[in-house]
Amino acid sequence: MLRKRSLAIDEALLAAVETHPRNLTRTVAEQVGVSRQTVAARVRKLVEEGYLARSGTTRPAYVRGVRQEGIFKHALKGLAEDQVWSDEVAPLLRGVPANLVDIAHHGLTEMVNNAIDHSEGRHLRVVARRDAERLSLWVVDDGIGIFRKIARALALPDERLALLELSKGKFTTDPRRHTGEGVFFTSRMFDNFQIVSGDLVFDHDAADENDLLYDVEATRARHGTIVFMTIRLSSERTAKQVFDEYSSGPDDYDFAKTVVPVRLAKVGDENLVSRSQAKRLMQRVDKFRCVVLDFAGVGMIGQAFADEVFRVFANEHPQVELGVMHAVPEVQKMIRRAEVARGKDNFR
Repeated sequence: MLRKRSLAIDEALLAAVETHPRNLTRTVAEQVGVSRQTVAARVRKLVEEGYLARSGTTRPAYVRGVRQEGIFKHALKGLAEDQVWSDEVAPLLRGVPANLVDIAHHGLTEMVNNAIDHSEGRHLRVVARRDAERLSLWVVDDGIGIFRKIARALALPDERLALLELSKGKFTTDPRRHTGEGVFFTSRMFDNFQIVSGDLVFDHDAADENDLLYDVEATRARHGTIVFMTIRLSSERTAKQVFDEYSSGPDDYDFAKTVVPVRLAKVGDENLVSRSQAKRLMQRVDKFRCVVLDFAGVGMIGQAFADEVFRVFANEHPQVELGVMHAVPEVQKMIRRAEVARGKDNFR
């Protein structure tokens, strides 16, 4: 009961501070129906935590502090993502640099729209939080779960392979209304981007060069999907920079380049040795003009796997430029062997 009353007082204080900066305590005490002493205690607490800032001594004035937080709940049916942004999240970002507001706007509306159109859930929760150092956003639904839905749509034998498809980009279960670019670009705009669903985590950290991982120990979202996005307030990254990096630009903004983490083609502890694994890896990448295969975390590949990617696929899709990064010497040898074989094909 006391906690509920404190929360009600806090919400009233944060709502009234802009219109009643000099008589905030009295206004909220009358509004909520509690003593001024009780409200004054909550004011001191919010100042300590950074949600309010105080100036003056004899007749102090209050403004919103550098720390802001909002928790918003909605029914998904009939919800519009721009409503969540403009009515609830955007007001919490006053004073945030324009480049970060643009990134937050893109990420929040993309992820809320995904929940509306794809989750098959009933309820949505959005959390926006900022302090002196960073901005964080959560989008949580109670639907089928993103990895399960992708696995079902592509008839994948294991939900872990859904992470591979997300990492490539250009995947959607509703191509009539979506391009499949939302998760890919949003994940690269933020410092850290996570999707948690079931026992799996899709994790992109800007500090780790397209580091996309899965974690079968995660238990935070048994039902539905949690999307978490965070970025430093000092970041100079812009949405335009991210679009430019993966587009065919400068005049054509086609989503032309992708980076594929090869290790996500594995299920469990298996090694990458077969043609079927290679076909799984290269599924849908012919939609791009440039495909960079990231071999970080891959210690070896088999001859058949390398041949399927660097000879068979390359011959069948000459319009796709294949690049390689983070390949250890053993992997490089197999790649080179397949490339030599492809060269012989072309001279026959």
